[in-house]
Order: sequence, then structure tokens, then C-alpha cells
Amino acid sequence: MAAPHDEAAAWSEEAARRVWAGAVPLQVHLHDADVTALPPPPPFLTLGPRIGYLPLLIPVIKAHFSNALPPGVDTVWFEYKGLPLKWYVPIGVLFDLLCADPERPWNLIVHFRGYPSEILSPCEGEDSVKWSYMNSLKEATFIITGNNKSVMNMSHADQVALWESVMKGNLDGYKNISTRLKLGPFEDDGLVRTASAERQRQQNSDEPESPGSSKPCRVPVRLYVRNVQEEVEYIEDAIPVSDWESVSYINRPFEIRKVEGRSYITLEHALQTLLPEFFSSKPAGRADDSQRAGALDSAADSSDATNSSRSSQEAGQALASPREAAGAAKKANVKLVRVQGIELDMDIPFLWVANNLKNPEYYLHICVYVGTREQ
Repeated sequence: MAAPHDEAAAWSEEAARRVWAGAVPLQVHLHDADVTALPPPPPFLTLGPRIGYLPLLIPVIKAHFSNALPPGVDTVWFEYKGLPLKWYVPIGVLFDLLCADPERPWNLIVHFRGYPSEILSPCEGEDSVKWSYMNSLKEATFIITGNNKSVMNMSHADQVALWESVMKGNLDGYKNISTRLKLGPFEDDGLVRTASAERQRQQNSDEPESPGSSKPCRVPVRLYVRNVQEEVEYIEDAIPVSDWESVSYINRPFEIRKVEGRSYITLEHALQTLLPEFFSSKPAGRADDSQRAGALDSAADSSDATNSSRSSQEAGQALASPREAAGAAKKANVKLVRVQGIELDMDIPFLWVANNLKNPEYYLHICVYVGTREQ
């Protein structure tokens, strides 16, 4: 009979493989204004990796539509029901956020002209996506360890190998590089140990653990809060997102501390701490957690120093959005929570979710549908 630790490790391995193998079936249509041949080309069917990004699909999509495209320089972007899609958000997150009722295949429109620069930040194809991914990885590393030296000190060859593994969905190749960053796993005792410290602790198991061998466990979290009508009975009847103003994009790390009397931290408790403005009822003593989360916001902000003005401006706007809506938040209630396409039970252990459903840049992406009343 397998030991509990071995069984848990096997389940985690299976969860990681399912996350990496996850894909959204896409049916991509060429926008009418870009069609220069008759009859119009048929839509392009493909699978979009959940952990991947739309710009990485451009080469195969362009090859399909090449005979119908207008001459000139391409400025490619995607839209869904009139909404330009943010290229740096993973495909799976966009699908979970924008499709209240999962649409399969997901019908997108691709444009090769008329880039909406007033809505979307510039994208130069794969290079821009790689830059965004590496910056997110640096931010996550800073949140987890207090610095991003392990990423900054990566050799060029390792950076290339890591990015190639993400692009190709190669989990084994990714793990071969990412384990050197020593970013986990997050543990249920509220600590995250480095690999070297853990080996030393096991070798000296008869000795008490040094307080300095572990660090408080901080989980990088990205929350996407979508407002829907309060009166909607079935979430699939929610009005489609028409602009990004109705979505709050929030970076808010969660610090795990052992609480006496609680066997583990649930997803519900984590969300109450991360999004106090959207939870009207809070157990006693939760105020300290909220204050702690606020303090961590400042730490996350400081980690953005390596980003360009694009990331800084958008993060500022996103973090301001919930505060501006504070009055309406008191009348809000959470209708749906999705992670990796799964509508999770709120009693599930948060650390299991963080360890097994995170994306390759070590962020846990959570989509939250919030019912709000019209003011």
C-alpha cells in the first residue's frame, strides 16, 4: 500500500499534467473588413492551451487565412463579442472570465488591421509574450521568497529552455528548469521551505528545526472580478462583458499563517481575506487577515519595479477599481468562482488549489463572478 505522502505526490503530479494538457477549443473567424477574397475563408479550428497566450497562435492562424489577407503590415488582435482580448492574460483565464456559460468551440474574431491601442497595450508577438511571462515570474518569485534573485541569476540558456517548455506545453522540461528556482511547494504548516533547507532538515531529523530555515508562505494570486447583474438567476444568462471597466484585475498575494483551532485554510477563507470588499459576512478576527493582505499589496507593488510603464499603469488602474467601487461592493455577493475551468467547492483546502492549479509563472489565477445591484 502506498504511503500517504507518495499518494499525495502522485495526485499532485496528475493534477499538474491535467492543467498543462488543458485546452480550449477555438473557432477563429477572420474579421469581415480584413477579407479580400471571395468566397470568404472558412473559420480556423484549433486548440488553445489553457496556460498559453493568444499571440502564440498567430503563425498558424495567419497561415490559414493568408490568401484572404490585405497587403500591408499586420497588427494582429482578437475579440470576443466586440471586446478586444488582453493578450497577456492566459487563454484559459480569458475563457473562464468571459464565458459565463462555457462556449465550445469558443468563437473568436481575429483582426489583422486596426489595432485598438487605446484599449490594448502594444504586442510585438512572441517577444512581448515572453517578456510579460518573465516579468510575472519575477513578481511571483519576489512574493514567495522576498527577492527575485533566482530568476535574475538564471543563465540565458535556462531562460530559453524554460520559455520553450511553456510555449510547447512540455511539463517535464519545465520542471527540469523551474525546480532550480526553489519556489515551493507551499506547505500546510504555513511555511515554504527551500530544497536545500529541507534536505538539511531531513538529514538532521533528530535536531529541532531552525526558525530561519523556513519562510512564511505567501502565495501569488491574480484575481479577475467580473460584475454581473444581481438579479440573474442562472449565471449563463449574464450580459456579456462589453468593456474592461466591468472587470477588476487584482494582484493580491495571500499570506498563510497557522490559526489555532483550524486544521487547514479553505478557499472560502482565502477569498474572504483577499476580497473583503465582496464578502459581507466575515468570521471574528478576520480584520487582521485583511490588514495583512493590504500590507502585502504594498510588497507586490514594489516588485513591479522591474516592469515597464505598461504594467505599472495597468496594475494601478486595476487595484484602484475595487476601491472606487467600494460603495457598490457592500451590495455585492459572489455568484461563481472558477480556477482552471473548475467551479470549485469553497471548502477545498486553499493550499491544494495553490500547489496544483497554478500557472507556469507561479501565479494562481482566480475568476470571480460578483452580483451587483444597479446604483
